[in-house]
Amino acid sequence: MTRVIICDDHALIRRGIRDTLSDAPDIEVIGEVGDYGELRSLLRTETCDVLVLDINMPGRSGLDVLHVLKDEGSTIKVLVVSMYPEDQYAIRALKAGAYGYVNKGGDPAALVQAVRTVAQGRKYVTPDIAQMLVESLTTPDVANAHEKLSDRELQTLVMIASGKRLSDIATELTLSPKTVSVYRARVLEKLALANNAELTVYAIRNGLVGE
Repeated sequence: MTRVIICDDHALIRRGIRDTLSDAPDIEVIGEVGDYGELRSLLRTETCDVLVLDINMPGRSGLDVLHVLKDEGSTIKVLVVSMYPEDQYAIRALKAGAYGYVNKGGDPAALVQAVRTVAQGRKYVTPDIAQMLVESLTTPDVANAHEKLSDRELQTLVMIASGKRLSDIATELTLSPKTVSVYRARVLEKLALANNAELTVYAIRNGLVGE
């Protein structure tokens, strides 16, 4: 029996994932949490084989959680399940230590298969992700400037382009406004942009946020 914990800040999404996985006779959902703090508390009392993890969460993002687990030497296999397109976050998640990446809009059967695959210690990648991995090896030059951003810089870019104020971003990420301002400045510099308006246009054109 594969023991699974779900970490997603949306209760409805957690319920959908839980119901999908609970239909599988070889998978048991032993807990679900909404953020990193709740996850840490649960992991003090429960052990799991697979952590189904969202990317976009308040406080520490899914990528942050991946880095923490990797630094701690955790044996938990992480499957990232996200609303973001594969071409935006899949490679980052895999490099950060994830065993697989599944889009929330995909086939529920794929989620079950992904959990089974990563529970066995194998990577779960779709054909599209496999192609991107090959291209990343054969084409070292970065095609899109935002791919050069750090995980936190990319997160700041997406949040600003989504209309959030720096103070709101600081609260959500549990950072100081000054720190968020530094990330914003780095993003503008690396993308050769002048202000938030240009940043938003860039994000829309590159599919980082919806129009």
